[in-house]
Amino acid sequence: MTDAVATRQWRLHAGLLVLWFAVSFGAVFFARDLQIVVAGWPLGFWLSAQGAVLVFIAIVVVFAWVSNRREPSDTGFDQGVYARSKCRLHRRFATYVVCLLVFLFMLAAAERYGLSKAWVAGIFLSATLVLYAVIGVYGRTADAAEYYVAGRRIPAMYNGMATAADWMSAASFISLAGGLYFQGYSGIDSQAGGLVYILGWTGGFCLVALLVAPYLRRMRLYTVPDYFAVRFGGRWPRMIAALAAVLCSFTYVVAQLYGVGLITARLTGVHFEIGILLGLGGVLVCSFLGGMRAVTWTQVTQYVVIILAFLIPVSWLAYKQIDNPFAPLAYGQQLQKIAAMEQQLIHSQAEQQVIAEYGRRSLVFEKKLQDIEGALQSERQELRSRLRALGDLKADDERAIVLRRELAAVPKDVNSARERWTRAMLENRERAQPLAGMPPHATPFAGDPAGSAEQRQLFETSRMNFLALMFCLMVGTAGLPHLLTRYYTTPTVAEARSSVAWSLVFIALLYLSAPALAVLVKYEVMAHLVGQPFDDLPSWVAQWARDSSLLSLSDVNGDHILQFAELKIGADLVMLATPEIGGLPYVVSVLVAAGGLAAALSTADGLLLTIGNAIAHDVYFAGDGDKAQAMRRVMWSKFALLVVALIAAYVAAQRPAGILYLVSASFSLAGAAFVPVMVLGIFWRGATHAGAVGGMLAGLGVTVYYMAVNLPAVRSAMGLTGDSLWWGIQPISAGVFGVAAGLAVAVFLSLLTQKLPAPNRRAMSAN
Repeated sequence: MTDAVATRQWRLHAGLLVLWFAVSFGAVFFARDLQIVVAGWPLGFWLSAQGAVLVFIAIVVVFAWVSNRREPSDTGFDQGVYARSKCRLHRRFATYVVCLLVFLFMLAAAERYGLSKAWVAGIFLSATLVLYAVIGVYGRTADAAEYYVAGRRIPAMYNGMATAADWMSAASFISLAGGLYFQGYSGIDSQAGGLVYILGWTGGFCLVALLVAPYLRRMRLYTVPDYFAVRFGGRWPRMIAALAAVLCSFTYVVAQLYGVGLITARLTGVHFEIGILLGLGGVLVCSFLGGMRAVTWTQVTQYVVIILAFLIPVSWLAYKQIDNPFAPLAYGQQLQKIAAMEQQLIHSQAEQQVIAEYGRRSLVFEKKLQDIEGALQSERQELRSRLRALGDLKADDERAIVLRRELAAVPKDVNSARERWTRAMLENRERAQPLAGMPPHATPFAGDPAGSAEQRQLFETSRMNFLALMFCLMVGTAGLPHLLTRYYTTPTVAEARSSVAWSLVFIALLYLSAPALAVLVKYEVMAHLVGQPFDDLPSWVAQWARDSSLLSLSDVNGDHILQFAELKIGADLVMLATPEIGGLPYVVSVLVAAGGLAAALSTADGLLLTIGNAIAHDVYFAGDGDKAQAMRRVMWSKFALLVVALIAAYVAAQRPAGILYLVSASFSLAGAAFVPVMVLGIFWRGATHAGAVGGMLAGLGVTVYYMAVNLPAVRSAMGLTGDSLWWGIQPISAGVFGVAAGLAVAVFLSLLTQKLPAPNRRAMSAN
């Protein structure tokens, strides 16, 4: 590349990065000032929910188009053969989409003519799982290039589609809309959320396109740890990168298997743990037999299921409410209606009665916690006295049965009582707030920049946590190994750039619709549920209320009218119940469940493949050897994948923290461990072996420490009081400190060791 071309390339990088920063961090920082309404939209909300995403797409598209025009085509690549291959793929893909739609219509017709719901669910679930299994068996391979990078012949569009399926995990499909429903624009004062996930998970692809993907693809590697070995030399950079890949990917895959168990159990009626094993079987058929080759084409088919499952119910609900099926374009008017209804609920006398009752209950539990032993004895004695007052402890009287159940439900010991009553106290305290503790939907950040000193501090902390989490999600996107490996599978560097653009386009179809779904469901609840008599509630309420973790309601103030604070909705319900809320056929509900399952399976496929490859290819064999050793690496990768899958399934069965939290934590780990050293190695010739080792260890160490020291269990074990937060940043955003530490240590050690002999150092510039 000539100096003139290199200069223009640097100017392109700089200009696009400045634009990326302005529409993300700049727009968010001033979001509270951008409250004017334009074309029915609050400007600050529109920029974060839609405007910034559209600009991100434009950035990666412009970068790919300009860079591909400036650089010469890759040599040794037969364009004619490639074009004919793509034509065949287009025909097959179109046939698959048509067959899937016909299959859906046939099931809908069969349901209308009397086919039972159990059969509809069983047929659709079986058909999709069999399809994934057939692709896995057909794509089986023992060839290293096929297993690790699908032979490097996946066209950009299909690789983008597979990447989108890989990316749109259970967190995106199941939990994102629910998180937006509860967190509004920015979340609550103690935890950032809401639109930060839209901005972070799309804006990160600008960093992938501009700073990472094309440069890694140029090196013709198999895994991300391969890069650290080739660029910095020695064993330690590869080993640390491999272990970091296992750590962040394992955290991520546990969340996916949790989602697999959740959806499979609901779709089939089996126990949660059995649901995990059933889903795990579908994952292993693809990733175990065919590696990246089978996983890629499975993910392409899964993407179609995912996007149809999301867009069909959202579009129908939008059409039902606003006579426009294009939900992302038209839901702004519902935002204004929700804002008006929120004010009505805040000042409603009936709502205030419910809030007061929750406050009273919270105080009752707080008083019990002051003398747990005495409260337990008093509660048991009162229930026994009431039973004796009925005259016969063995009576079949309904009141006696209820009292005996209450007596049996009393905590058995002090520890269980403390845990249960503390949880109840906090839950009632949270619901003893306006809007049941939920922030106003379109208002950025808690607190008030023009209020009291306490309110101003709350506002600054809330905004800082939002920016910190957005930074972690963006940088983590550029460092996740299972995502970066996808861009090794394209035929050329130019195709890798185009593939990033396709990835973001396909991902944006869901991410632009998720905020719309949250708003539409919230409007449905506020306008058509709240204020209705309990006996007149829609049938879907009773159906989903069978699972109290998804939906529960109680007449707290005794007026037989449902108030907003009397309704408790689980985050997963927002997406899963949309077909019933919209009055769609049951087959659409099955499609939604199958879409969530496909989202979890597709991401789990990529993550387990990454973990197995890191252990076998990078840790055990260190990536060296002849063809025979390459085949053994593939065999050991499959074995490692199987073992890790079983361990992850066991951890997921313990029902760990929420899906969104686990996924977000993995982004902090990936960003801190990989990105500072990776980007320095690509764009700075002076980065050294010592700098890489020190930078990765420092970034990962600081992030893990900050997360661990703020865990309640760790703090309790160490006897720590208060909190250990730095500048009020929540532990989910620990990557902010890890990235800074990793960058500083890597630069310092590189400058310190640049003049030392380093025969194994391979400098690599961006040119």
